[in-house]
Amino acid sequence: MSVSLPSSPVASPVSLPLTRRLVHLGDRWLPRLVLSPTVLASLLFVYGFIALTAWLSLTESRLMPNYEFAGLEQYQTLFELDRWWTSAANLGIFGGLFILICLITGLLLAVFLDQKIRFEGALRAIYLYPMALSFIVTGAAWKWILNPGLGLEKMLHDWGYTGFSMDWLVDSDMAIYTVVIAGVWQSSGFVMALFLAGLRGVDDSIIKAAMVDGASLPVIYRKIVIPALRPVFFSVLLVLSHIAIKSFDLVMALTAGGPGTSSDVPAIFMYQFSFTRGQLGLGAASAMMMLMTVLAVLVPLIYLETKEASRAR
Repeated sequence: MSVSLPSSPVASPVSLPLTRRLVHLGDRWLPRLVLSPTVLASLLFVYGFIALTAWLSLTESRLMPNYEFAGLEQYQTLFELDRWWTSAANLGIFGGLFILICLITGLLLAVFLDQKIRFEGALRAIYLYPMALSFIVTGAAWKWILNPGLGLEKMLHDWGYTGFSMDWLVDSDMAIYTVVIAGVWQSSGFVMALFLAGLRGVDDSIIKAAMVDGASLPVIYRKIVIPALRPVFFSVLLVLSHIAIKSFDLVMALTAGGPGTSSDVPAIFMYQFSFTRGQLGLGAASAMMMLMTVLAVLVPLIYLETKEASRAR
């Protein structure tokens, strides 16, 4: 007696294209649906508030927002304030020294660790540790260290070095440099980590070939390795420029902009005029000038990097 087995179901020619079409639509639209809340939130809470700030800078808003258009009066008032130019000059000093010293220090530390030394992991953790702290903690710690009556100066005086003086924190001409010291201490380890990752990505065969040709290690780093780190330099400059321009918590914790306004920066200027002095429109104008400074740094760097990448192709 023969037994017939049930035949396997065969998809109809109509349902098969429909299934493929549904799968294709799912693959196309599912990522967009998943990302849409984040995109909408960014459009609203980032770019939306940037647009609102730009509009407030063109109004006569004081303690409360006033949405009536008033032209460029706030910018004219801003540029007539000596305090704004003082904060801009302080930002130039802090930003220039902070970026330059962090670049040099981070690169030297990365080259040092790239020599496959002992205890590299422990040293890398020590150098990176300050980045785990907030700028508030860093500012408070360095405020104690640089305080003439409590920190380094008092300690050396107690040890008998009475001629030592480190009163930069209360010196109006030197206070901004204390912010540079604390900022470099905080961020150099992070820069080192970026450079070290770039150094580990350089092809060892190129270095070995240069050594066979008789090139010394400093020449190899200067002529081969460091030029290969152009993308890392680009990333580091962007990150450090962003940190410098928006510096608020570090300055507030360390000097609070003082003595007087000697270490004032645009971020503190914007906060105080917007929220403590009832000059919301003026604070919005200063915020837009900070944004223009960011763009003035960002756009040329992106243009140069894009041009170099297209030339390399």
